[in-house]
Amino acid sequence: MTSIVRHPQNFWIGIIFLFVGLAAIYFGWEHDMGTAGRMGPAYFPSVLGALLALVGAANLVRSFIGHGERIGKFHVRNIVIILAAVLLFGALMRTAGLAVAAFVLVMLSAWASPKFRLKNTLMLAVGLTLFAAVLFVKVLGLPMPILGPWLSGA
Repeated sequence: MTSIVRHPQNFWIGIIFLFVGLAAIYFGWEHDMGTAGRMGPAYFPSVLGALLALVGAANLVRSFIGHGERIGKFHVRNIVIILAAVLLFGALMRTAGLAVAAFVLVMLSAWASPKFRLKNTLMLAVGLTLFAAVLFVKVLGLPMPILGPWLSGA
């Protein structure tokens, strides 16, 4: 049986983007929009949602035109590892600080890949942790601890 959808990956990512974009617009509907010069609480989510919905619609159109591969195997284990890494990052930010949280996030996320190599991942994690600490704490001055109360003794 042939399908009118020629590129299933574009079709499903288009559906997801369209749904999330329209949901952002819908949930921001009851808040004040404001203007570009004086943005209200709904401005940024609504504009971002509209752009996301536009990209989703473009992908949906492309899915009927171009040819593409079938959708491959759904890797639940990798999705769970990456979700756990993001949740752990949030939990560790307050207790262990940015350095530990960023390091753990990179290490766990990389572990979900079949191309995981410990030496390369350690170098990447250290580099990204240093970059994040310098950028967010030193350059941008965001009030987040590099080392949290667990490690600084506070």
